[in-house]
Amino acid sequence: MKTKPSIGLMVVMLMFPQIVETIYSPVLGDIAQSFSVTYSQAAQTLSIYFTAFAIGVVVWGLLADKWGRRPTMLVGLLVYGFSALVAMQTDRFDVVMLARALSAFGIAVGSVVTQTMLRDSFSGEELGKVFGVMGIGISVSPVIGMLLGGQLTALGGYQTVFFTLFVMALGLFVYNVFKLPETQIQKQPLNMGSLLGRMLRDAQIWQSTLLVALYNIALFSYYQLGAFTFEALGFSSSEFGYSGVVLGLGTFVGSLLNKFLLGKRRTQTSLLWIASILLLAGGFGVFWAQTSIWFLVPMLLVVMAFGIAIPNVLSAALVDYKQQAGSAGAVFGLMYYLLIGSGLGLAGIIQNLGVVQISCAVTVSLVTMSRMKK
Repeated sequence: MKTKPSIGLMVVMLMFPQIVETIYSPVLGDIAQSFSVTYSQAAQTLSIYFTAFAIGVVVWGLLADKWGRRPTMLVGLLVYGFSALVAMQTDRFDVVMLARALSAFGIAVGSVVTQTMLRDSFSGEELGKVFGVMGIGISVSPVIGMLLGGQLTALGGYQTVFFTLFVMALGLFVYNVFKLPETQIQKQPLNMGSLLGRMLRDAQIWQSTLLVALYNIALFSYYQLGAFTFEALGFSSSEFGYSGVVLGLGTFVGSLLNKFLLGKRRTQTSLLWIASILLLAGGFGVFWAQTSIWFLVPMLLVVMAFGIAIPNVLSAALVDYKQQAGSAGAVFGLMYYLLIGSGLGLAGIIQNLGVVQISCAVTVSLVTMSRMKK
């Protein structure tokens, strides 16, 4: 019989990929200095991370349908822990890049398998509320990551950061061995050709893909470019880490607002419209204020928009694909993570946070309007 997983454990597993990514942001400057590379080269590791993450989403999603959810999650955590050890011990930047790619591949299991387990166990309005709780957890993960990253960088540089990531992965692996249930009722035969064709013809899937990608690019471009923006303004990596508290508060408020409005029976379409307006206002605000520390104020609107939009998009995206939840989640994740990786690669080239925010906001508004016409 199918067993529902602990909501608390699911929150932690969905938070972990975001924590381990944002914990890395404050150490970018130390990596650039330690390996004698430019800030732009160091920042490109974020683009590589998301591209490898996209591949991991596909592999783990397919294996979740073939092996089951529980064994897939455990193997992914082992891969991540191994990659953190490699990154900690190397003295070559190219090996760091490869280890980052492998770590992204491994930790993708926390995203796709967790979402698959939730879709196994909940449906309809209940699933929307569960994803709302997940959104609150996700909102505090950048705070944890940024604070830890800033303090660990000040304590011992990039090696201390990677060692901490290894310890965290090991701890989660041991806990999951004893506490993670299997939620798959029966293993489904894989028919990827038919599924892929169906999803690529689905306009709602494409709209959801664009929205997830654009909101993530808007958020993670801050973690990609913010460290260098702070340095240009005369602030340290530790102080950049503290900025995560401010932005985490914005995402938390957005997630609470989303939960409150869902309780008031507001439609997901209306919530996406509210999020797009917040993102548009925040994007233009960041562009105008990015030469001073006050750019953090409009960034609050950006992260609030993220906190409202993402739970609603994710909970509704695959309602028609429950019979192949793992494989459908893999295809969906591949689509939006490839876009995130490409978008962050472009952001690393542009090196202008305000331009990136405006570009994301305008495109989100167009996609949201298109979605509302249906």
